[in-house]
Amino acid sequence: MTITENLDKILGQIPSSVRLIAVTKKKSVAAIKEAYDYGIRDFAESRIQEALLKQEQLQEYQDICWHFIGHVQTNKAKKVLENFHWIHSVDSLKLAEYLDKLASKTSISPHICLQVKLLTDPNKYGWDMIELWQDLSHLESLKHLKIKGLMTILPLGLSEDECLETFDKVKKLAKKITEKSSLQLEELSMGMSNDYLLAVEKGATMIRLGTIIFGERN
Repeated sequence: MTITENLDKILGQIPSSVRLIAVTKKKSVAAIKEAYDYGIRDFAESRIQEALLKQEQLQEYQDICWHFIGHVQTNKAKKVLENFHWIHSVDSLKLAEYLDKLASKTSISPHICLQVKLLTDPNKYGWDMIELWQDLSHLESLKHLKIKGLMTILPLGLSEDECLETFDKVKKLAKKITEKSSLQLEELSMGMSNDYLLAVEKGATMIRLGTIIFGERN
């Protein structure tokens, strides 16, 4: 199936209120242009060097909204801040404070999702529930970040019921934090190619899809 056919199918399955973010890691600029011509405006990358090369070739596409979804290394945080509208993968208080400090020296105030890890997974970054509650007052004090929601990546090998349960926990956590703090966590960035329909069922507002749009990565 073509990129257009894949997008037709996906958008027929989800509410119009859900933001489809096309993950273009290891995909060509031509593939991005094809998705853009279809009408997609949200694109995500997880490696800063690769992203900057693509952005340079797509400078005339001024209305693209770029999302960073990879682990943010401290030495690359400034470049991420300067070149992405959204950072979904803010996974620690240390990183959030550092981004806030960088943002205070610029006119940039990025949209942020806090990455949470509600199930044990040595391959993923993020706050567990206890850590996030402990850090909440510090996060509330950050003045230069627009903290908009939570992001999660599920461990591999979960059953459908386990996926649904975990997505539901993320949704309830965001709701509780919104009720108990000054943060308004209205965005839920959850769901990828293998589980996005389950995420949408549990309230995802943003889904991050790569393989199901563009095919397997080389």
